[in-house]
Amino acid sequence: MEHHFLEEYSHCSNPEVLYGHLAAVTENIRLGYGVRLMPKPYNHPVRTAESVAVLDLLSDGPVEFGTGRSATRAELEGFGIHPDDTRSMWREGLEMALGAMTNEEFEFDGEYRQMPKRTVLPKPLQDPHPPVWAATSSDSGHRMIGELGLGLLSFSVGTPPEELGRRISIYRDGIAACKEPIGHFVNDRAASFTMVNVAESTEEAVDQATESFEWYPKHGAKIVGSVAQWLREMEDDLNTYEDLGSTQDRVEDGSIDFLNMDYLLDTNACVCGDPDQAIEMFKACEATGCDVVFYLFNPYNVTHEAAMQTIELMGLHVIPAFK
Repeated sequence: MEHHFLEEYSHCSNPEVLYGHLAAVTENIRLGYGVRLMPKPYNHPVRTAESVAVLDLLSDGPVEFGTGRSATRAELEGFGIHPDDTRSMWREGLEMALGAMTNEEFEFDGEYRQMPKRTVLPKPLQDPHPPVWAATSSDSGHRMIGELGLGLLSFSVGTPPEELGRRISIYRDGIAACKEPIGHFVNDRAASFTMVNVAESTEEAVDQATESFEWYPKHGAKIVGSVAQWLREMEDDLNTYEDLGSTQDRVEDGSIDFLNMDYLLDTNACVCGDPDQAIEMFKACEATGCDVVFYLFNPYNVTHEAAMQTIELMGLHVIPAFK
């Protein structure tokens, strides 16, 4: 995923370079933008359309086009973007990028971007364009993404399956109400994102993961809550970042510190254990209606050796249980 200025939390400021490398050394996996930031001036929509098309051609058509608007003060303020503008900027940028991908000649006259008629080349291999996704953590975002016919990237680290299921239900209601997708087809898949560590024994897995699994959601809450703090400093309404108000409240009153490993395990808000336990945790996620789960193997201080063990055990024991 694309992030900027976020020490330790993410150092992947230019993931499309990484995607090109992965396209050259892999054959059987799909490659997803998770996510491409759409507000101005992060990425120009024409450059986005070109990037997606080149990657899709080089990799023989396995691209998934994930999009987002950004949700940290460090990034938004660093690029000179006001939080109130991000949702409209995201939507306009996505419309422009998809138009550039799918029209032989294309012109655009929007609120934030304008372009005279031009031919944008190349076009993606997938016709008319790769599946499109959008990321969100708010209830209103889940509904809107469904209404636009986009795949859901529900940011749900540290979230119990019951809460994930509630959010996906909101998204499904949006999909049911979709009249005209923003793309050329509806992508009705729901994806979630969770921390995963699998070892030969649950004791080993918990010992490897505790420090990092506690650090990541707490630190994430602080950096996304900073948007609510910033808006309050400006005496502005939270508007489309309404969900971040409660996050910042938990940071300020210290209750975020109760999000410890015992809580994560007791509520199935992560996947950590031996392969059998991991299967049961993933089944709880599957029961929410979630179609795809992305795994975060090494937040903060999980060793490379432990991450590789997780990948091996997932491939040998956990994934086959869901085929």
